[in-house]
Amino acid sequence: MTLRRALPALVVALAAALAGCAAVPTTTAASSDSATAIIPELAPDQQVSIRWESYNLASAGIFGDTTRKLVAEFEKQHPNIHVEAVPPQGAANEIAQSVQRQVVAGNPPDVGQLTFADLRYTASDLGAQPLDELVGHDEVQKLLTDGPHPYAPRAAVLGDLDGTTYGIPYVFSTPMLFLNADLFRKAGLDPSNPPETWDEVATAAAAIAKVPGTTGGAYLSCLDAASGGDWCLTGIARSAGGRLLSADGKSLTWTDPNTVAAFAGMQKITQAGPNAQPNISGNDAQDAFLRGNLGMLLTSAALQNAILKSSDGKWQAAAAPMPGFGTTPSVPTNSGSALFILTKDPAKQRAAWELIKFLTSAQSETTITSNIGYVPLRASLIDDPAYLKSFADAHPDFVRPNVAQLDRLEPWVSYPGPNYQQIRTTLAKATDEIVFRGADPAATLATAQASAQSLMPTS
Repeated sequence: MTLRRALPALVVALAAALAGCAAVPTTTAASSDSATAIIPELAPDQQVSIRWESYNLASAGIFGDTTRKLVAEFEKQHPNIHVEAVPPQGAANEIAQSVQRQVVAGNPPDVGQLTFADLRYTASDLGAQPLDELVGHDEVQKLLTDGPHPYAPRAAVLGDLDGTTYGIPYVFSTPMLFLNADLFRKAGLDPSNPPETWDEVATAAAAIAKVPGTTGGAYLSCLDAASGGDWCLTGIARSAGGRLLSADGKSLTWTDPNTVAAFAGMQKITQAGPNAQPNISGNDAQDAFLRGNLGMLLTSAALQNAILKSSDGKWQAAAAPMPGFGTTPSVPTNSGSALFILTKDPAKQRAAWELIKFLTSAQSETTITSNIGYVPLRASLIDDPAYLKSFADAHPDFVRPNVAQLDRLEPWVSYPGPNYQQIRTTLAKATDEIVFRGADPAATLATAQASAQSLMPTS
């Protein structure tokens, strides 16, 4: 999730940035210099400048505006720390590549907002500092678990790798099925009884596609790697009992029968009827839904505020949790990013840690959720009148179902090794062949896996 228009960019800045298609070159020495001692506190009058690279700044509108507002508030509270907040260099979908180029040049950002798909590479090759060593394990846990509004347990560990915390989860959401209630009714369907399974989605999509003037019945943003959608492919595979990567992270499991069944389920939606799932880009599907011309859109809940704004007075929007397969509960996966400290300068590291603490605080999460729509990782904020209760109560179909999915959350797959982006691209091509071109799921995934496994590390 190109960034050409302000409104689609609201989610595209999150998702398009998530799916860089080129392989990221390796920098073998980047992570060899890990922190070994807890960094000292800054003196009250010690002036420090840091550079924060944030992909949310690649977007016009509420993503960029909210991010700049947060930086201004941080600097007001910390007058001795100046933050230069910048978007990634190059294309919007080259987050890790942007940082990697700067690592090679010897001038990486001090703080990086990188996606969870980039986690393994960020730790191994981009020089992400192990936070447990940098500020101490107790300090990390204090940020994540202390106080009246701790992180949701499954969200708290998303920046961990092999038992070490490299990143603090910052902004993400779970997949939500957004609905156009007006189109549901025109198709003879009840929007108060939304689809709970993918078979039901297929049936509803075929009916909605028959309504004159519609672009289509449904669209799964998971299918468009160019707009970053592959983050929720993990969840669809897991919902069917399959997986995309073995539990030990060493082998691809695209040919697992349950994984194949998940891809067959997505194909079934497309084949349910003409334009039941139109063969269009993720950006075009998002545009169509915001205009009121698409019946259902599975995408990041971060789009909720844009949907509410676009639909206001024009058509009725609704939302439901991600559907599952049969009676088995769905397994949502997260989109989004964590904050990583990349500098090796102790004073900048401490300033970076202060920025991270601020950006992930209860107050900042309230600003982020109410302005943009990301799920609050401190889930209990939705029940606190001082923070997000009024916002959650005003949008009951949007906020609370998203937060509820945190209890079942599983992480977005992060493939190992420097070729991880090529692995993602290989799966994306297979997905397109299966879902939109009618290719046999088992045979197509077997061919793709054989090709992509050669890109995996051998040890």
